[in-house]
Amino acid sequence: MKKKLLIFLFGIFSIFTTYAQQTMIKGSVKDAVTFEPVSKVTITIEETNQTTKTNELGEFKFSNNVPLGEQVLKIFKEGYALKRYPIVVNEGQTVNITDMTLELEMTSAEDLFTITLSDDELNDDTSGSDNISGLLSSSLDVFQRTAAFEFSSSFFNVRGLDSKYGTVLINGVEMNKLYNGRPQWSDWGGLNDVLRNQELAVGLQPSSYNFGGFLGSTNINVRASQYQSGGRVTYSSSNRSYTNRLMASYATGEMKGGWSMVFMLSRRWGNEGFQDATLYDANSFFASIEKKLGKKHSINFTSIYTPNRRGKSSPNTQEVYDLKGIKYNEYWGWQDGEKRNSRIKEVNEPILTLNHFWDISEKTNLNTNVAYQFGKIGNSRLDFNGQRLNSDGIPVGGGSNPSPTYYQKLPSYWLTPAAGPNYEQAYLNEQQFLNDGQIDWNSMYLTNLENVENYSTYILFEDRNDDNQFTANTILTSYLNDHITINGSLNYSKLTSKNFAKILDLLGGNGYLNVDSFDGFQFDELNPNRIVGEGEKFRYNYNLYSDIVSGFVQGQFKYNKIDFYASATFSNTQYQREGLYKNGAYPDNSYGKGEKLSFSGIGGKAGFTYKLSGKHLFDFNAGYLTKAPDLRNTFSNSRENHNIVIGITEEKMSTVDASYIFRSPIVKAKLTGYYSKIEDANEISFYYADGVGGDNTAFVQEILQGIDKKQIGAEFGIEAQVTPTISLKGAAAVGQYTYDNDPNLYLTSSDFETGRVDFGESTLKNYKIAGGPQKAYSVGFEYRDPDYWWIGATANFFDDTYIDISPLTRTKNFYQDADGLPFNDYDPELARELLKQEKFDSYMSVNLIGGKSWKIDDYYIGFFASVNNLLDKEYRTGGFEQGRNANYRQLRDDVSNDTPVFGSKYWYGRGTTYFVNVYFRF
Repeated sequence: MKKKLLIFLFGIFSIFTTYAQQTMIKGSVKDAVTFEPVSKVTITIEETNQTTKTNELGEFKFSNNVPLGEQVLKIFKEGYALKRYPIVVNEGQTVNITDMTLELEMTSAEDLFTITLSDDELNDDTSGSDNISGLLSSSLDVFQRTAAFEFSSSFFNVRGLDSKYGTVLINGVEMNKLYNGRPQWSDWGGLNDVLRNQELAVGLQPSSYNFGGFLGSTNINVRASQYQSGGRVTYSSSNRSYTNRLMASYATGEMKGGWSMVFMLSRRWGNEGFQDATLYDANSFFASIEKKLGKKHSINFTSIYTPNRRGKSSPNTQEVYDLKGIKYNEYWGWQDGEKRNSRIKEVNEPILTLNHFWDISEKTNLNTNVAYQFGKIGNSRLDFNGQRLNSDGIPVGGGSNPSPTYYQKLPSYWLTPAAGPNYEQAYLNEQQFLNDGQIDWNSMYLTNLENVENYSTYILFEDRNDDNQFTANTILTSYLNDHITINGSLNYSKLTSKNFAKILDLLGGNGYLNVDSFDGFQFDELNPNRIVGEGEKFRYNYNLYSDIVSGFVQGQFKYNKIDFYASATFSNTQYQREGLYKNGAYPDNSYGKGEKLSFSGIGGKAGFTYKLSGKHLFDFNAGYLTKAPDLRNTFSNSRENHNIVIGITEEKMSTVDASYIFRSPIVKAKLTGYYSKIEDANEISFYYADGVGGDNTAFVQEILQGIDKKQIGAEFGIEAQVTPTISLKGAAAVGQYTYDNDPNLYLTSSDFETGRVDFGESTLKNYKIAGGPQKAYSVGFEYRDPDYWWIGATANFFDDTYIDISPLTRTKNFYQDADGLPFNDYDPELARELLKQEKFDSYMSVNLIGGKSWKIDDYYIGFFASVNNLLDKEYRTGGFEQGRNANYRQLRDDVSNDTPVFGSKYWYGRGTTYFVNVYFRF
């Protein structure tokens, strides 16, 4: 008996001894103001990336594979300012760091992100306004945040890549548009307060939800149970995109019976933003309802509805800018005492998702989702080619171009040898443009009313695409042990996209003849000489179909000294066009269903992080991916026929990057070098060209096929907490983004006898890729006072921004005459000068921001304001060469004028702008 007692006591002693010798980190987190425990705070050991969350008492603990020596705990929860605590871990000892505090974030990055990017992305149908920064808004990395908030106003593209190379998901469902691959930001615009819970994987970093793009992926978690109970009301004022914003949101938290609900309403509006007549009218509605079914199952339903309308602004030539300044917008004119914009973009695409969350076991969960998105996107514009049938049944009529910047209405045209020069008319046009220079709506109404039988010469119509997309996927995550995590998913998407033109306003007329005004062919031979009324379809009408099956599998491995991952993906994509009109220019190749196309994609990526110590880390990633071309770049002229881009194949991408990361309690820094290659890409453009095959003029579709692009560069970010209240930050991006081959170019047009003209290679190799500055630098500081007010300033410098070149002028068409021989007056030296790519001037912008917050009982009131471009610097953010001058003689003669008639068109950044935000949280 005594022997058994001794054994028992020895066992108890051994257990306590072992426990006492166990290496452990534990502690607790409290609110800095109320000193109440804060639950669901994410605690991360930076060296190993081990994470845990605080419980309801604000407590946490690490007890397995705890790293020794100097370590840093990263403490973060949405709505609070990030904190980092240095600690020292000794073997066999417990580090007890209790009552760490978190302060409420005095401003929200998403507020700044929305005003500087999301709302601007409503106008994302031009190369001048595409931007990737929205994918980075939730990043804690100083470079990524700088790219999102400081560089975005200059339309900086991270690593020179388009936003389609990053993916956006909502509850695990991808939201990138199948038409062009880009996220449609306005589909969830104005919902800042309910979209803060974001999980970001930058670059090739592994995501638990999908393979991701080469710029990473962002999953927006909208599960109702993940929101903290309470509400928020916000009012904002600005002179950027809109002038007013009002938002209200409320979350119930988890209620009896396992129910959780979140609701939000918002409105953004204004008669015009920074540019003239850029109206803004947007409403947003959000609801998320979750029901927990026992301990293992939960179902969540989410609806997002954000109808919005926005007036577009025009790119302008240097001549127009010199006369009217950066606020000028050619798209509007006065009507009944109000500014009426002819180019309105309207987006109305509700999103419905149903999610099932199943905790199969403590270490394995399965997330199954279905989503349905439907609605419309419309882009309005004027048409001035309305006709009528004469007594012989022949279409006659048509009007003059109503654009106030039409080249014959500007003074430069009348100073050319072709027009005289006529100095008197040049002066009259200049004065007319200076004193008015806008669309004359009344003149168009009068013309239509005076026409025979009141047929419309001028109309306002919209290009519409009505998408219906169904998506279903299932995502598995399994934690095999403390070191290994397995992810996988299967996805299916089906798209039916209805595309057509619709008349919005006959401008006083009675109807519009559905016949091409240039070549006289019927837009629909099945309904010849049809007279179209308001609200009816005309010109083109077709459907696009897409079916995509894809999946990925991934393994993540985490150890004390090294973390690594490997991921693979596959996809099969099918496209088909169905013509609903029998186009007279292509009667045998436009009506009914065309050929079904199939593309296969595969991809793989892998990477590792080596932790030399808690301060010094090395990161390496590499990936390769093939994917189907976007719908937009698959059919050469989908509005008129079934034709497919010649030689089309899967787009291929490869990339590699390497980083050095330094982390100390005071300084965080990261230096990254990268290299990317894109092969077999396609681009399709539409424009009028002069000098095609000699002196011919035609409306053409330009197909650039088999494009290779190369991006190489470095990124650097550093942040230093020099005192408890003052932090300094800096970021730099230095890149070189170029075309890497001479792709093939051909034109299609109903004006061509054979329908197509092949120009062979376009000599683009080593030309710079347009898309914002290729060099960007930022330095700034932030002061945060213990009394909850703060102020910050940044200075940003941009360089190496280039014009988007015209590929047609880099083909043999530039130097060959109609007989196929070079022009007899061709000067190679002058030609090189004419084809030299324009580089924009470098510039600097200074931004200020500051705010204050108060706590009154259980309520919070906050205020912040920002001023962008404090010094009111005027700068170009992008632009393009007009393709109108397609050969050497045309371009030479135009450039020789004091002011080119068909000079490049530019987008300009805004001058000094402000944003003011006040919120009440309860």
